[in-house]
Amino acid sequence: MNRTIVIGAGFGGLALAIRLQAAGVPTRLLEQRDKPGGRAYVYEDQGFKFDAGPTVITDPSAIEELFTLAGKRMADYVDLMPVTPFYRLCWESGRVFDYDNDQASLERQIQQFNPQDVVGYRRFLDYSRAVFKEGYLKLGAVPFLSFRDMLRAGPQLARLQAWRSVYDVVSRFIKDDYLRQAFSFHSLLVGGNPFATSSIYTLIHALEREWGVWFARGGTGALVQGLVRLFEDLGGEIALNAKVSHMETTGARISSVHLADGRHFDTPAVASNADVVHTYGTLLGHLPAGAARAGALKRKRMSNSLFVLYFGLNKQHTQLAHHTVCFGPRYRELIEDIFNRDTLSEDFSLYLHAPCVTDPSLAPPGCGSYYVLAPVPHLGTADLDWTVEGPRLRDRIFAYLEQHYMPGLREQLVTHRMFTPFDFRDELGAHLGSAFSIEPLLTQSAWFRPHNRDDRIPNLYLVGAGTHPGAGVPGVIGSAKATAGLMLEDLAP
Repeated sequence: MNRTIVIGAGFGGLALAIRLQAAGVPTRLLEQRDKPGGRAYVYEDQGFKFDAGPTVITDPSAIEELFTLAGKRMADYVDLMPVTPFYRLCWESGRVFDYDNDQASLERQIQQFNPQDVVGYRRFLDYSRAVFKEGYLKLGAVPFLSFRDMLRAGPQLARLQAWRSVYDVVSRFIKDDYLRQAFSFHSLLVGGNPFATSSIYTLIHALEREWGVWFARGGTGALVQGLVRLFEDLGGEIALNAKVSHMETTGARISSVHLADGRHFDTPAVASNADVVHTYGTLLGHLPAGAARAGALKRKRMSNSLFVLYFGLNKQHTQLAHHTVCFGPRYRELIEDIFNRDTLSEDFSLYLHAPCVTDPSLAPPGCGSYYVLAPVPHLGTADLDWTVEGPRLRDRIFAYLEQHYMPGLREQLVTHRMFTPFDFRDELGAHLGSAFSIEPLLTQSAWFRPHNRDDRIPNLYLVGAGTHPGAGVPGVIGSAKATAGLMLEDLAP
């Protein structure tokens, strides 16, 4: 029997493959790397385990739904642990804000920054919850295939002033500059500029307040392995080291998927969890429809890239929180540099991940596994040579962390590795080294985003960050739900 094919075993591809297999559609998952996970890859070195990508799980119910619809218990496959605080936000001035799900604690801390912002925060939370209800609960897994779908959502988007930026809306409610940063940085987690991204993305705050922040015991890679095991338990097939070279069509429909090693699979339908520009430009670039769509996508604004350092120390820095956001001396100006300037800033803001705070098993006894990332321009914004810039930025970041957060870091260093925009481009096939695919602007969201089902090739579907609703673990799992609904309808006998 010819199986339906899903290209790419990231969270989006895995979630879609599980949904199809659970519904009785025989599915084959093709992954070009030697491990599943996509951006959620795992590196292991000298007893240290490093999650390569997403480490913040904010909607466990979306993950649990995959197990439930398969008739399984999530607890039999993965153990999700709550993270407290959600994030520790730190500034060079010494100010600290522990962002958590405790309203009284939040208000006490806000009071210390600016007493008037306590009421303002309550109003912001109400607004964020309204956007969460409309943008996530109602529309997060609904495909936008026609402009009429967009028009139907228009009145609510207008009522919520979706044309305003995240930072603009936060500033309506909150006056203190530190707190404005604290409640607007979330869009950076999905590749969005807080000063340009639609205020719809303030829903991330309400989403975290609704379900909390979680981490899988054994790391995000353990969650990936749990999803793979679920897929295989349902009868799904996964092939690793299976790099797709191109797809062939018969008439307007895809008829087969060809691998770089010469294998090929006939198939009734294909869903791609690969980068959207790569999907159309490389896998379908020999076809007029593919080349035309790739050209159109290349004219869109892509999200920023990231510079990531994974490092293992012979010491546990117990003073750290699990998730720490280290704000640099500039906020608006730095973000302008990241998204719009053709150079690398001298300063930076960082996200520091210290998972051993929650799960010490990720490092040898007494040691700690860490990663730190800095948002940086993608290769179309700043065409930098990362073989030169990478080591320079690594040294600056290590010195900065040692000075401000992790005394003795460089003496304690056991192992480290870098992941640069070149790696996003070369290892993940990401157009221009973008870390989050198409930038989440209002004019590049919902119907304006590449659709979950292609409108020229009827048995080609998209899943993941490049389609609706967008990046982030809840977003790509939501895209799988939207895409699965279309595929099951189309594949029904």
